[in-house]
Amino acid sequence: GIPPHSLRESRTGVYFGLMWLEYFTLLRLRGLSALTQHTLTGTFHSFAANRVSYALGLQGPSLAVDSASSASLVAVHLACESLRRGESKLALAGGASLMLLPDALILMAKTGALSPDGRCHAFDARANGYVRGEGGGVVVLKPLWAARADGDPIYCVIRGSAINNDGASDGFSAPNPRAQEALLRDAYQGAGIAPCDVDYVEAHGTGTALGDPTEAGALARVLCCDRPAERPLIVGSVKTNIGHLEAAAGIAGFIKTALSLAHRAIPANLHFRSRN
Repeated sequence: GIPPHSLRESRTGVYFGLMWLEYFTLLRLRGLSALTQHTLTGTFHSFAANRVSYALGLQGPSLAVDSASSASLVAVHLACESLRRGESKLALAGGASLMLLPDALILMAKTGALSPDGRCHAFDARANGYVRGEGGGVVVLKPLWAARADGDPIYCVIRGSAINNDGASDGFSAPNPRAQEALLRDAYQGAGIAPCDVDYVEAHGTGTALGDPTEAGALARVLCCDRPAERPLIVGSVKTNIGHLEAAAGIAGFIKTALSLAHRAIPANLHFRSRN
């Protein structure tokens, strides 16, 4: 509900998560004649955010983040930090992912990451890989006091966030359970929330035989230590509904969770029969 013209020359930040350069590759495959004076500013990651800032006349930070599947959530984290520092007064954060060439699909298939039956069985005993999806999403972020003062609709409040890396593990693409636990503890400590008070977690939940139990184990060890049996932790993954949006996966889960809070309803996990 914000008129775009009202943001011109404002300290509005733009933070987008992106991964592939498929559109540039598509142009390149058409030969050097397909590369024009607009190719650079129309294809590279940084310009995706910069173009929005240019079109709306925004003068806050404007950058693209590539941290693979976490890219759009890292974008949200950076946007929140910018708002807390007063560097931005408002922020647009999100990500996008499109499937334009078979290359990425082939690469993922060769790593064994994809589900051969084309279904995401998150946390299910049949988990056999993830399913690629495409899409994008953007959220508008403001300090809570500013959103209230401006009469904006508020879907949820971000109490805190944290980022880290697995570091050394059993393999470059293998998850590190200790690092995941440390990240959860940092996030809840920064938010001032006791882990046992959390009711719902929107998980990464890709539907892989290794990743799912590692993630579930970290959640159990951090969030379920002092949890009463009558109040179980509910865990979901939007990937069962729309696939893995890769660079935009995080913002898809974020929007699902915000809407779940607003509507007091959680979409069902699909393709679940028995626990991994």
